[in-house]
Amino acid sequence: MPVIVVALVLLFILANAIRVYREYERAVIFRLGRLIGAKGPGIILLIPIVDRPVKVSLRMIVHDVPPQDVITRDNVSVKVNAVVYFRVIDPNRAITEVEDYMYATSQLSQTTLRSVLGQAELDDLLANREKINSELQTILDKHTEPWGIKVANVEVKHVDLPEEMKRAMAKQAEAERERRAKVINALGEQQAAEKLMEAAKIIQDFPVAVTLRYLQTLREVATENNSTTLFPIPIDLMKVFMERSKS
Repeated sequence: MPVIVVALVLLFILANAIRVYREYERAVIFRLGRLIGAKGPGIILLIPIVDRPVKVSLRMIVHDVPPQDVITRDNVSVKVNAVVYFRVIDPNRAITEVEDYMYATSQLSQTTLRSVLGQAELDDLLANREKINSELQTILDKHTEPWGIKVANVEVKHVDLPEEMKRAMAKQAEAERERRAKVINALGEQQAAEKLMEAAKIIQDFPVAVTLRYLQTLREVATENNSTTLFPIPIDLMKVFMERSKS
């Protein structure tokens, strides 16, 4: 019996004294309440009852920020959600500087999202998404750095607009398309008028061009239509034959 008891005690001591941590894990060791430091990965030897380890993961954490009700600077109420990518770079500070770094980062992400988007207009929120993401990442990283947290990226995922705002934006887009169509049509008419003006100048300088164009039209009509078509002959065209007959 004494041997069995000793064996059980030794087994208990070894089970509490030897810990194995993976490559992405660290153990923040507290010895009688005092911080010793982070250890790992691999095998870690602890003093039973005296040492208390706290496991910390160094992998990238993807946190989905729940939808937040935001009123933009131009007084438009929208619902926005985002995703935050962060990781622990200093396990000691992540455990000692904040009670729960996951919860603290989550709450900070929500308040920062509402604060930054509340200072932006709706057009900037929809068009300049990269600028807003960069601003969010900078602010979050600045506030989480004392906790040993590194915010790598922030992405605004979805902006939910009110129905009346969607209808107004649809009308605005339709009006913009009509405006572009009218501008293109006006440019086409302007270019056509410029070409007609150039043609009129050429005809004014070279009257024989009218006769050549007339003959070309006769040829095209004769090729396309089999019926008989009568065209009046211009007097300018007959002058050539009249002058030859007089000579």
